[in-house]
Amino acid sequence: MMDAMPSDGSDTGSATGLDPEQTAAVLAPRGPVCVLAGAGTGKTRTITHRIAHLITTGHVSAGQVLAVTFTARAAGEMRGRLRALGVGGAANQVQARTFHAAALRQLRYFWPQVVGDVGWQLLDRKFAIVGQSASRVGLSTATDSIRDLASEIEWAKASLIAPEDYPNAVQRLRRETPVDAAKVAAVYAGYESIKVGGDTMLLDFDDLLLHTAGALEANQAVAEEFRDRYRSFVVDEYQDVTPLQQRVLDAWLGERDDLTVVGDANQTIYSFTGATPKYLLDFSRRFPDATVVRLERDYRSTPEVVSLANRVIGAARGRIAGTRLQLIGQRPPGVEPTFVEYDDEPAEAAGVARTIKRLIGKGVPPSEIAVLYRINAQSEVHEQALTQLDIPYQVRGGEGFFTRQEVRQSVQALRQAAGRDDLPENVIGADLVSLVKAVLAPLGLTAAEPSGTQARERWSSLVALVSLTEELIEHDDALDLDGLLRELTARAEARHPPVVQGVTLTSLHAAKGLEWDAVFLVGLCDGTLPIAHVLGDGGAGTDEAAVEEERRLLYVGVTRAREHLELSWAQARNEGGRKSRRRSRFLIGMIPDDSPASRIAAPAPQKKRPRCRVCGKPLIGTTATMLGRCDVCPSNVDIELLDALKSWRLDKSRELNVPAFVVFSDNTLTAIAEQHPQDDRALVAIPGIGAKKLERFGADVIDVVKTAGQK
Repeated sequence: MMDAMPSDGSDTGSATGLDPEQTAAVLAPRGPVCVLAGAGTGKTRTITHRIAHLITTGHVSAGQVLAVTFTARAAGEMRGRLRALGVGGAANQVQARTFHAAALRQLRYFWPQVVGDVGWQLLDRKFAIVGQSASRVGLSTATDSIRDLASEIEWAKASLIAPEDYPNAVQRLRRETPVDAAKVAAVYAGYESIKVGGDTMLLDFDDLLLHTAGALEANQAVAEEFRDRYRSFVVDEYQDVTPLQQRVLDAWLGERDDLTVVGDANQTIYSFTGATPKYLLDFSRRFPDATVVRLERDYRSTPEVVSLANRVIGAARGRIAGTRLQLIGQRPPGVEPTFVEYDDEPAEAAGVARTIKRLIGKGVPPSEIAVLYRINAQSEVHEQALTQLDIPYQVRGGEGFFTRQEVRQSVQALRQAAGRDDLPENVIGADLVSLVKAVLAPLGLTAAEPSGTQARERWSSLVALVSLTEELIEHDDALDLDGLLRELTARAEARHPPVVQGVTLTSLHAAKGLEWDAVFLVGLCDGTLPIAHVLGDGGAGTDEAAVEEERRLLYVGVTRAREHLELSWAQARNEGGRKSRRRSRFLIGMIPDDSPASRIAAPAPQKKRPRCRVCGKPLIGTTATMLGRCDVCPSNVDIELLDALKSWRLDKSRELNVPAFVVFSDNTLTAIAEQHPQDDRALVAIPGIGAKKLERFGADVIDVVKTAGQK
């Protein structure tokens, strides 16, 4: 997919095959170099060729180069590129690692010289100790509460903020805290105390960096030995370094300046972890003689996608926006990005799934398609829509909706409620919704969105369960708690996507560094992107810096697409709900006037709504559309045929080892038993029976219908 990228030169480390800007970065003299690299501009290729060039021209030996990045995947990719250039892999070759992996290796080597015989152990999971400290302070030890406290401790340590300084720091930075700042500080202090209170000192991942920096800063012999070993440094994704990581880098460098950094401040999306682009922005101030190169030729995306990306980031404000790169698409022209407005979230998910089905039919592999959303709870409706169309998918960077802990706990709590003797009979409609809300309240369902990332994710999942209940009631106003549980179980069982390459469902944060042929950016409405808690009251309460980071998230999402890009939003959460949502403020001025989603365009011709085959009125709702008749119109279902169809479905589901729901839903079987289709054409006219199901089951169903008719 990178056919516009110049091909590799055959001589190791040469600038052959690189574009002019990449060549300038590769051939820059030894010393400080800052590469401002936009999305898809070949930054990994550029920095690995620079490393090879420095080595082959004798500026430094391979074993004296340390390249660091932020994920094991990125480090592995860099090692692979370096091996291909003949300068990576062996012990005496270039080392490419994450910050933490490099620090762990160094600390293990230098620990005896710095500390002596005191033993230490890596603490790879801090959950239990944070929970112990929280309990001492009198705070909740619920899983999500502990995760939020652990995240705050990680942020503070990454930001070089001590426990006693935490309350003033969060007040100065206007940082949202999961609980009172003084209590967070107390948990933080207790956590640090517990780690060193046993026979063996426990070091978490942030401690690896702190102790590595401390060893180099305080011990001259250690510093000299290290600096003799490593002479040249390369840092990828430099916009994401934290103050703690910068302190380690400074300790590595000492008074030297043989440093190459690569980054794009307009892809800064992890400030909640302590990451800051200020070191990238200030690089030329620190190193006035630095070579600065801008990579703006985009080899990943079509010019149409690149144009939209430029417009998204072109509206940014603030200091970071001043460094924006004007990407220049290098690929042949492609299709224009599309914008789609839907009535509600189920309609949006169904529409996206249908478009994905068409792309797959045109030859786009499912593994080259992604659906990107702001929060993980948004995946549920898209999992359902893809399941209904038999499209394989995988949830990346998170669990599928029904496998999330809070969802499993919620379903179990509803089962327990159903088994209670004091449960009123015939709890349906609004009463069922109220019951579900009451059951979920102890699990974290509140009227207002809570503070804390993990608590907010849990809350969003619980809200999604309530919305799903409301949606199911829209389709079946007689639905009771037992029926709800059966539906939830069927949906959970149906969503076991095979371990194959399918459509990727993932959050915008988890999508950073990845790319696909086709990308669907969904849920683009105010309150979701930008996320509600950064908007405040829309006035003085709005966190403008956080809003700009939300804009950068959209920019990252757009630049993940190579060829096909669709941006969509829904006016309501539930089917038939009040259309009170507004499209994201980031889309203002982005939608072409002639797009069906443009509010100044002529209205698109309305699709003729199917009509009831009994009374002739327009059909409303999924169930009515599926059956081909209004809910109140009399059913002419053939009970014997329906029983035969259910018996056939049970045998087929056992044969395929899948839930019966996956073969055909009850509504589909009821529609067949009412309409008696005699051929393929009549069968596919029933909603829910597409080409794939016709191919797999059509002949069997027609046989069952005809056999039942002969009795």
